[in-house]
Amino acid sequence: MSEKHEEIVASQSELQHEFNIQRIYTKDISYEAPSAPDIFHIEWSPQVDLNLHTDSKKLSEDTYEVILQITVTVKLKDKTAFLVEIKQAGIFTLKNFTTDQIDPMLGSFCPNILFPYARELISETVCRGSFPPLYLAPINFDAFYHEQLQQRKNAS
Repeated sequence: MSEKHEEIVASQSELQHEFNIQRIYTKDISYEAPSAPDIFHIEWSPQVDLNLHTDSKKLSEDTYEVILQITVTVKLKDKTAFLVEIKQAGIFTLKNFTTDQIDPMLGSFCPNILFPYARELISETVCRGSFPPLYLAPINFDAFYHEQLQQRKNAS
């Protein structure tokens, strides 16, 4: 193998993307059932309102914390059955990514990893509150990320 070829191979391997999950954790959780126990006697035909927010911050050179915040409010008629708010977080390492690549990773890829943990915790919390399980549908975080980008552009 020629010296130039070895240099090219070495430089390519140095620039390979490296993505690692360092930790996934629940940062905050809140549950309220303000209409209990009266709400248990009302026929279960819930109106579900889901609010979603993502945030991230740089912890060190290649390490980021990503927070997925989900608030679910479930009402029966005009009464709030329950309210669950969760902040599911993760610490991720992203090495050899360009600035243009990091933003979608933090705004879409990482929240996609966090969502199943948040969904499970929300469902478990709701069941412990003596309500039927709440199964949240999958979320297209790519579309959510692009929607947030568009909102930022429109705001400026």
